[in-house]
Amino acid sequence: MKILKTVFRIIFALFFVVAGINHFVSPEFYLKIMPPYLPWHSALVLISGVAEIGLGIALLVPRFRRLAAWGLIALLIAVLPAHVHMVMNPQLYPDIPVVGLWLRLPVQGLLI
Repeated sequence: MKILKTVFRIIFALFFVVAGINHFVSPEFYLKIMPPYLPWHSALVLISGVAEIGLGIALLVPRFRRLAAWGLIALLIAVLPAHVHMVMNPQLYPDIPVVGLWLRLPVQGLLI
């Protein structure tokens, strides 16, 4: 069981670090999914990218593991409005199948 937890922890850490790096590689994707009612789109994309990278790395450090997990939960809740915005406005995302937009919500719930 301990090995399985370690493997999942590494997978989660890599997932969040890669996703965070992607905020800097492809910021236009994240800018496009920002709900219009949120301010400072560019800053929020960069801040969330830094948070994903930092919290993903912290997930691998035993001393910070619990704090990182709670931070990632908070981050996933904070970005939920973007996913809901996408579901509510699928015409803005013609390259993403509608079923994919809907699947993001329960997947996000599982991650939380």
